[in-house]
Amino acid sequence: MKRWVVICCAMAFGVVSLSADAIDKKSRRKNPKKIERLSCKLGTEDRQARIAVEVINGSVKSFAYYSKWKPRTCSISVERDDAYSKWHDNGHLTTVSTDQGSFLIENRRKDVHFIFRDVDRAFYCGMEPGKIRGSLTVTRGKGACVLKGLMDADKDQ
Repeated sequence: MKRWVVICCAMAFGVVSLSADAIDKKSRRKNPKKIERLSCKLGTEDRQARIAVEVINGSVKSFAYYSKWKPRTCSISVERDDAYSKWHDNGHLTTVSTDQGSFLIENRRKDVHFIFRDVDRAFYCGMEPGKIRGSLTVTRGKGACVLKGLMDADKDQ
């Protein structure tokens, strides 16, 4: 009798496990992740700006900005759910706050637009104290960026 109960329980657990796997596979097929990777570059070898952006299901997941102003380089990398940034979504707008400044991201149909707000240049670039302010736009399907103010020569930028 005990043997029969053990066999029935084992079969029941197996059926539950198989049906849970089948449901999980079905939901993955219905709601696959849409991953978009965008990047662009503007400038020459000695003076350039570039960005890489990862968008998952319509939300920006991470971005990495790099600029070179020979001999200096800036490198900013921010990822959603990391320990160093706070992300707040409001429709197609995302605000990212860090201890070193903030970013406003607008995920539009044709492009992703970034506004850099008082980002600490000394922290990210190893340059003299100052703030990085300006905007960068990466257009879907194009390799060139549109910059405004990010790499201006003014010390107060």
